[in-house]
Amino acid sequence: MKRSEKITLKECFLLTFGTLLVAAGIYFFQFPNHFSTGGVSGLSILIVRVLPGLSPSLLVAGFNLLFLLLGFVFISSDFGTRTVYCTVLFSLALQGMGLLFPLSAPLTDQRLLELIFAAALSSLGTAMLFHQNASTGGTDIAAMILRKYTQLDIGKSLMCVNFIIAVSSLFLFDAETGLFSILGLFLNTLLVDYVTENLTLRKSLSIVTTKPEETCAYINRHLKRSATVWQANGAYTHENVSIVFTALGRSQANDLRQYVKTIDPDCFVVVNSTSEIYGKGFQKG
Repeated sequence: MKRSEKITLKECFLLTFGTLLVAAGIYFFQFPNHFSTGGVSGLSILIVRVLPGLSPSLLVAGFNLLFLLLGFVFISSDFGTRTVYCTVLFSLALQGMGLLFPLSAPLTDQRLLELIFAAALSSLGTAMLFHQNASTGGTDIAAMILRKYTQLDIGKSLMCVNFIIAVSSLFLFDAETGLFSILGLFLNTLLVDYVTENLTLRKSLSIVTTKPEETCAYINRHLKRSATVWQANGAYTHENVSIVFTALGRSQANDLRQYVKTIDPDCFVVVNSTSEIYGKGFQKG
């Protein structure tokens, strides 16, 4: 049995804000324009087209409840506190927005503009949730079940399912709506990857210097990080130097780069961007 997952106040805020962003993008821009870009929201739009008496928000809530129950049955009773919270909040948010801001038509007559807002809000919210190891449920829970019981490539499988949902809008709606849906699917995929990578972006620095003690002291005391030091020999000068290696946030990396230049103007600094750093103070492997 897994230990109960603790969620801090900051994490709760980020989970709530990210979920509300996804809900806003779907309710205000995706639903009114019938953009079927995949997932349970896209599937709900298609079903409402066939059965117009139904509500897409209620269908999303129903699908999410179904997938939550399947998750509890096939994964475990504690398969993800964060995902459960976000799934329930997402369904309630869609219902609440429907009551507070009823829409009978799109907000504007600029469908491309509304597609951009739908993709931007949903992608930003989804990336925030992924960064907190959560999701709004739906097909993500289905992916978790498939990952547990099959050897399928989950990412490709979900992309194929979402693509089928998007393409289906070509036949259930008009060609313009279908093409917008397909474009929205690819926009969502690209934006989620881009935002997720930037949310986790860190800097690794390799500093060739003759002042390793001062450099490490600044890293330890001022930046509250650690570093690794090894001795080296310059290939051209044949002088003994030290290489200090550390991983920092973007603002910390800039502070360190400026500091080492003041204590050792001849130092050599190599800065690399990375979105995956595992270890104490960073992601847990």
